[in-house]
Amino acid sequence: MRICVVYDCLFPHTIGGGERWYRSLSERLAKEGHEVTYLTLRQWPRGATPDAPAGVKVCTAGPRMALYVGARRRIAPPLVFGAGVLWHLLGHGRRYDVVHTAAFPYFSLLAAGVLRRTIGYRLVVDWFELWSREYWRGYLGAVGGRVGWAVQRLGVRLPQHAFCFARLTAGRLGEEGVGGPVTVLEGMVAGLPEAQAPAPAEPLVVFAGRHIPEKRVPALVPAVAHARERLPGLRAAILGDGPDREEVLAHVRALGLSDVVDVPGFVDGDELHATLRRALCLVLPSAREGYGMVVVEASAAGVPSVVCAAPDNAAVELIDEGVNGTVAPDASPEALAAAIERVHAGGEALRASTAAWYARNAHRLSLEASLDRVSAAYRGEVAS
Repeated sequence: MRICVVYDCLFPHTIGGGERWYRSLSERLAKEGHEVTYLTLRQWPRGATPDAPAGVKVCTAGPRMALYVGARRRIAPPLVFGAGVLWHLLGHGRRYDVVHTAAFPYFSLLAAGVLRRTIGYRLVVDWFELWSREYWRGYLGAVGGRVGWAVQRLGVRLPQHAFCFARLTAGRLGEEGVGGPVTVLEGMVAGLPEAQAPAPAEPLVVFAGRHIPEKRVPALVPAVAHARERLPGLRAAILGDGPDREEVLAHVRALGLSDVVDVPGFVDGDELHATLRRALCLVLPSAREGYGMVVVEASAAGVPSVVCAAPDNAAVELIDEGVNGTVAPDASPEALAAAIERVHAGGEALRASTAAWYARNAHRLSLEASLDRVSAAYRGEVAS
């Protein structure tokens, strides 16, 4: 089949869960013999060759642009990308059997949806998240939030086969009147390893991800200080970078934890896995997650996770309480510290239980299982 994958970012030029999903998706599709075009914004120097999977043709639908101002997405790049997607599909859309796009940023989805019936391709849409009206209001204010929610709703109601990665998102899509079948894809991670015998735990808690407000990374520092009252040898490695990193470092200095909390920035995959493998637990204090890929990666190493209950946090769906981790009621220092202490009390039995949980669920959580359902949707079948 001839497939156009539409996303404004390309891994490894930008790094995130969506980027990894689309790179893995396009790479697998090309290996299976599909003709794959990856339509994106340019993130590499003019004249340079993008780092793309073998067999995948990369086309640009807009120039190199800064995507964020602080922790928030800028409005200009989605508008430019949406216009570029519209122009590309006007000229080349009849070459494609399937256009597979991320819902966000929504203007590219609207462009693909407007032309779907005229040109005749099948529209497949990934909804990594679906924000509530209340979340939009908190993110952009009363007026901007109303506009953002309305644009999102237009995208939901387009005729499509919708994919999402959490039951939370599937429920919201149904409530908003999604314009076609919804399939929950539970696996986003390519090349998941076989279940490993857990390594002995060090008194180390780990965070890995972007330092953005919804992930509430600064909350981990006072939580570690609080937990050290009962676990005096506890340390932390806070991996990643982003606009909240300076606040994280300020907390470290204010609490006198410079010798206890390491904040090295982004690290490569080998170092990330090595750090996770020896950790007592992963701590992901996010208020909003569309999936929680790093929870799966930690479980593969037999490392339990701590996540937080929140209305927009789908990562809680990856936790079986007391089996592969625990859910804190909120991101307060007391609640996070208590959750870390529960994991510590679980000891080697909890690590063994986490490894067993992963072994039972590895196929369900694999990219390969998700791609089976993607292929069914491309053929026009409803993959429930």
